[in-house]
Amino acid sequence: QVQLVESGGGLVQAGGSLRLSCVTSEWTFRDMGWFRQAPGKEREFVAVIGTSTGTTAYANSVQGRFIVSKDNAKKTVYLQMNSLKPEDTAVYYCALRRRGTPEYEYWGQGTQVTVSS
Repeated sequence: QVQLVESGGGLVQAGGSLRLSCVTSEWTFRDMGWFRQAPGKEREFVAVIGTSTGTTAYANSVQGRFIVSKDNAKKTVYLQMNSLKPEDTAVYYCALRRRGTPEYEYWGQGTQVTVSS
């Protein structure tokens, strides 16, 4: 049973920073993605990192503000969120897929991020 455990959400003022973490039991040749869903909106892609390659990609809305990184020894992916805006408020999810496949098979439980203006 693959597990993804997220942590690090919370309440922060606009302009502040938060770091989310996602620990996984599966690591090699995987992509770990971050997604978010705001109330009344569809879930959207935020960022992704290859666990073996370190290759990253970002949504335009977070490019230059968010940084996705990994710690191989801890099997953990981080999402460092800087210069947060109220529109970043959402439940954030990490998700795992096999490298080279389109579908994310496993999802974390989600963590709330709230940015006050």
